[in-house]
Amino acid sequence: MISFTHILKIIRPKQWIKNTFVFIPMFFGGSLLDAESLLAVLPVFMAFSLAASSVYCFNDIIDADDDRRHPVKCRRPIASGAISVTTGYSIMIFMISLSVAITALTLPAGYRLPVGAIIGAYYIMNLAYCARLKQYAIVDVCIIAIGFVLRILAGGIATDTALSKWIVLMTFLLTLFLSLAKRRDDVLRMNKTGEAPRKNTIRYNLTFINQAITITAAVTLVCYIMYTVSPDVIDCHHTQYLYLTSIFVFIGLLRYLQIAMVDQDSGDPTKIIWRDRFTQLTILSWGLTFLVIIYF
Repeated sequence: MISFTHILKIIRPKQWIKNTFVFIPMFFGGSLLDAESLLAVLPVFMAFSLAASSVYCFNDIIDADDDRRHPVKCRRPIASGAISVTTGYSIMIFMISLSVAITALTLPAGYRLPVGAIIGAYYIMNLAYCARLKQYAIVDVCIIAIGFVLRILAGGIATDTALSKWIVLMTFLLTLFLSLAKRRDDVLRMNKTGEAPRKNTIRYNLTFINQAITITAAVTLVCYIMYTVSPDVIDCHHTQYLYLTSIFVFIGLLRYLQIAMVDQDSGDPTKIIWRDRFTQLTILSWGLTFLVIIYF
């Protein structure tokens, strides 16, 4: 009999934190405290989360053989045999069906089609990623970053918020940075064990990864600074002090580089956010500072 714990493990609700990116347009657009906007974006968050859970099921099915050779992933429900492949597909279909239902039944008619199209594009892209595209170095991390851009686009449509080009670029670069850091962990494991955790890991090495991470972090910071000093943003929020929040972005990037290169522990960005108090404090300080500047 399948336990509820195994179902939670395969749908990974802790990973739903990634879908909070749909709230970014509200946050940067100055409508975070608007109840109507919040109610409009909550269904998008749930629809994206359920679609992502469906992708996780498919990923675990496709990767079952490789996961069994991994020291940590071998405990995943499909790889360990706790959930059968047939049941995995059933959960996958159920999750995406719920996502479609939420999109069709809760979103306003004018937003239903564009948001549904974005979630559909995200879903198809990630199925292709799991089935084949993740085998190609660079392509794999770019697809992950594009997925986050799709999240903020959906959030922008749902709340009727125009997105700054700098926010779109920064979202892509920041998530690319985190994905590269995660690949660095794979390279370290390959160097230690002699076995590549992913088929494309052999196309990465520490020299390349370190340089790519450094470049991406630097450009991400530049994009954020350009956003804070953009004339359109200053006019929109009626303040020129947003640049002060760049301090926390810089500290946050440095902290993640420290975790990746000093602690050698950048395998899962979500777990780092959940457990690293320094990172949590930095994000909280950035958010509060941003809120005070634009809302008070």
